[in-house]
Amino acid sequence: MAEASPPSRLPSRAEAEPPQIGGVILAAGEARRFGSQKLLAVLDGRPLLQHVIDAANASSLEDIALIVGAGADDLVAHVDLGRTRVVTNPDPARGLASSLQTGLRALDPRLHAALVLLGDVPGVTTALIDELVARGRETRASAVVSVWRGRRSPPAILHKSVWPAAFALQGDIGMREVLRNQDVVEFAVTDELGSLDDIDTPDDHARISGRAARS
Repeated sequence: MAEASPPSRLPSRAEAEPPQIGGVILAAGEARRFGSQKLLAVLDGRPLLQHVIDAANASSLEDIALIVGAGADDLVAHVDLGRTRVVTNPDPARGLASSLQTGLRALDPRLHAALVLLGDVPGVTTALIDELVARGRETRASAVVSVWRGRRSPPAILHKSVWPAAFALQGDIGMREVLRNQDVVEFAVTDELGSLDDIDTPDDHARISGRAARS
C-alpha cells in the first residue's frame, strides 16, 4: 500500500496576504547647492516636489508621509498635498538619516515596508512606484532598489526587517552600505518608467527643464 502523502501546510495569514507598503518622501534638505528652495523650482508648470507628490498620490501606496524640516510652511503652502500627510523632522541638520527615521516612524505601524522617495527627483512616475510596490509584494525581499544608469538609487523599498538598521544610522547618509549585505532585489528603471536624475544645482534644473521642453 502506498504511503499517504503528508498534508500540505497551509500558508499562515501573514504569508497569504501581500505585504502592505507605504511611502516616505524626503524633503527636509537645506538645498545649499541650489541657493534657494529648490523643491519649489518649476518644472513643466509644477514645483519639483509636486511631481513626486502627484506620482505617489496616484499610486498603490497605502500611506504617504512627506518629511519636511522645521519652518517649511512656505514649501507646504505651495504644493497640493492630496492624500499625503506632512510630518516635520524637528532637527533636519542631523542629516538624511534623521529624515528617513522620522518618516519610518510616522507610517501606519500596520504596514510591512516603506518606499523611500526623494523630493528632488521629479522624474519618478506612478508606473515606476507601482512596479516597485509589486516587486516588494511578490518577492518579500529585504529591499527592492532601483537601478538607474548602472547604479543603485532611490526610490527603494525597505522591508521592516531592515528598519532597525535604518534607525541606527547617523549623519547625512542613507541605506546604501546597509543594503550591501541584505537580500536585495534590483529593478532596472527604463526611460518608459521615468527618470531618476536628481536636481541639486541651478544647472541641473536648467538641463532637466530643457529636456522636458524638448519632449
